[in-house]
Amino acid sequence: MASADALKKIRKDVQSHVGKMVKLKANRGRKKTFEKEGVLEQVYPNIFIVKVTESPEFVRRISYSYSDILTDTVELTVLHNDEPQLKYGSV
Repeated sequence: MASADALKKIRKDVQSHVGKMVKLKANRGRKKTFEKEGVLEQVYPNIFIVKVTESPEFVRRISYSYSDILTDTVELTVLHNDEPQLKYGSV
């Protein structure tokens, strides 16, 4: 049950940063990574959503599960004044 407790802890930690700027780094496979900055918009029991503004006309919402952080598929870094503050996961 260690992984269930770890997922609960990750969910609780991520939930405490709703509305803050984050840097998202995701492993897309075959040595491809996806890096974007956005706002941690919402958290749900199984997923969290990051709002990424590509341009003034184009806003993208990206969702990932907490298990993606646990398995190091996604790295989520909370930013404070454009400086890294907290880091969850490692890609």
